[in-house]
Amino acid sequence: MKILVVDDEKTIVKGIKFNLENEGYEVDACYDGEAAVELARSGDYAVILLDLMMPKVDGLEACQQIRQFSTVPIIMLTARSEDADKLMGFESGADDYITKPFNILELKARIRALIRRSSMPVAGAPKSGKLVRGQIEIDPERRSAKRFGENVELTVKEFDLIELLMRNPGKVYSRENLLDLVWGYEYQGDIRTVDVHIRRLREKLEKQPNSPEYIITKWGVGYYFAEA
Repeated sequence: MKILVVDDEKTIVKGIKFNLENEGYEVDACYDGEAAVELARSGDYAVILLDLMMPKVDGLEACQQIRQFSTVPIIMLTARSEDADKLMGFESGADDYITKPFNILELKARIRALIRRSSMPVAGAPKSGKLVRGQIEIDPERRSAKRFGENVELTVKEFDLIELLMRNPGKVYSRENLLDLVWGYEYQGDIRTVDVHIRRLREKLEKQPNSPEYIITKWGVGYYFAEA
């Protein structure tokens, strides 16, 4: 299983590479966003670790470019811990975010969690059978999605989120509920992360994202998927 590590601080790359290879992963490394995009295009990676501040192309732009052709799980690495920076990372298509300096055990746990979630449905959900609601169709086994019969590329968290909502039409989930169920109880991120992912799902799946037909806001409460 291959992981791509991207950071302009070579000592950090060396340390991450050493620890991940000791876990049995095959690790590629590069030191700027431009090289990261090219490697992501040609490599078959289980996860990409992507630093935010890099030369040539920064992490946000690299993440956006990778999202144009791949749904590979991406963890942003950065020394900046402000909520606004985290939200920008999620807006760009990142699946997770870890702030330097970080504990290597926590990083490895997050990598395992993303790999696990990218290869299976939402915890507790049936493992077979396509879900079709109006013009939206998802296949939990293949982790694929379609809108009006056309394939739509979703990130790991986007897929987990829409699967949960589609399996429970009409059920309203608060942002806190969705963070617990999709991101996990240990996740310490801002609840606005949910809003970012809902907006991205609407842009990808709704005919009119600003007047959604399926992914509905319950004002003052949270979100739900419209009943038939």
